[in-house]
Order: sequence, then structure tokens, then C-alpha cells
Amino acid sequence: MTSIFDIANGEEHDGIDASVSCGSCAAVCCRLTVILSSEDEVPERYVRHSVTGPDTMARGKDGWCLALDRELKCCSIYDERPDVCRKFAMGSPYCVAEREDYDRSGPRLIPFAWA
Repeated sequence: MTSIFDIANGEEHDGIDASVSCGSCAAVCCRLTVILSSEDEVPERYVRHSVTGPDTMARGKDGWCLALDRELKCCSIYDERPDVCRKFAMGSPYCVAEREDYDRSGPRLIPFAWA
């Protein structure tokens, strides 16, 4: 199975499921821990600095990435998103496995902003 590290390193992988679309997902990838590289130029307010490990994308208390636009269910910093997010392949075996794991763990909803 393809890992997030393979994807981040640009490794080729087979098994892309063309039936998978971001529009039919609960933004599961926005709950994954995203480790930042020194080349990433993410706005500072979205970075969680760690004394004991690498910097990561900041997440809210609810576990969702702070860069997630909750109304549109997409990245609010798309042009500045981390490299690992750029290389995350929609429909890859890793994407599908994360969706299945999320679905098995019970119904949860993205806490969209209420109008």
C-alpha cells in the first residue's frame, strides 16, 4: 500500500480509483497530520511549531486543519498549501484506506460554520 511518505516523495503508485472525488468526501485528508518541510511557505498562523519534533499544519480542537474552509470544504490556502498536500493523490490507495477507516469509526461531520 502507498504511504503518505511515498506520496510526499513523489513516488509513482498504481491503483488510483477514478470514482473517488473530493466533492463526495468529508475532507478526511484535512484530519491527517501534515508534517511541513523547510521549503513549505505556509502562512504562519497555520503552522504548529514543536520543540520536540517537526513543524506541522495546525489543527483546531476538533481535529480539522485550520486551513480548511468549512463552508466550501476546500483548502483556504490552496496556492500556499504544503508540498505533501500538493502530492496527496485523490483516489490513491492511501486516500481510499483513510476514507474507509474514517467511515468505520462512526458518523462524524465537518463542523461547518453556521450562517
